[in-house]
Amino acid sequence: MNVGQLTEALSASAEGLLPPGRMVTSDEGDGDVQPLWLSNGPTTAGLWTHLYAERARFGLWPLLLDSLDPSDGEFRPWASGEVFPEQMSSPASHDPAGLLAQWWATYTAADDDVLDTGRRLAVTAPFGQAWPGLAPSREMATNPDCLAAEYARAFLADRPHTRLGLIAAVSGAEALTAAGWDGPCNYENDTAKFSAIVRDWEHRFGARVVAVGFSTLHLSVAAPPSHQHEALLVAAEHFAFCPDNIWQGSKPHTLAAYAERITGAHHWDFWWN
Repeated sequence: MNVGQLTEALSASAEGLLPPGRMVTSDEGDGDVQPLWLSNGPTTAGLWTHLYAERARFGLWPLLLDSLDPSDGEFRPWASGEVFPEQMSSPASHDPAGLLAQWWATYTAADDDVLDTGRRLAVTAPFGQAWPGLAPSREMATNPDCLAAEYARAFLADRPHTRLGLIAAVSGAEALTAAGWDGPCNYENDTAKFSAIVRDWEHRFGARVVAVGFSTLHLSVAAPPSHQHEALLVAAEHFAFCPDNIWQGSKPHTLAAYAERITGAHHWDFWWN
């Protein structure tokens, strides 16, 4: 069943849960590509939490959807149809470790017009250009689903304009590709590659995709790094995944400073310029 059929089944169920909304038609194709359902107005933490708990039953993954500019009325990229699922490959076809190593090599290369060699290597110290490998898996001390619900409440309290999106997917990582989201397109057009990495984080760190914006991604994390060395390894993965988190995040723009900020943090937020 596609998203429209699943959403109709949900609406027709005894729950009577869904607020007014519509299927989003992608800009690609002939108007027949509709990868997600979008509520017409803001959603609530209670609704998201209920649909999240029932995601396996309904076959729909709920996402909190943010906008590029909530005041402009377009609610981009979702209501404007700037989603491109047919351009994406499959997350299963990509190796997360290989992708991160490849991107690390690219972003730590010295041939850059903005940073000279010394400054660029200082950003990623103590690793420099040498890819340190993946951080080890962490034991779950907190229930990932309970933490996702807590983060959803906090996210909505901070961004009350956020709407509900429903995507036919078995995980939040796969929902990113199925929805046709292309937030990191300035670095890579194939969202399936990012989905492959997020899916790996779901297993290693108890990450859950809670919210997505025009070029932002927000994850709850049940098992974040707890000490400096482990946090540095996770920070290296984040740099390869989204270099703007370090290059354009809070000062100082170094891996070590970023690692300190994510130590023990139960949510990871990414922004691609």
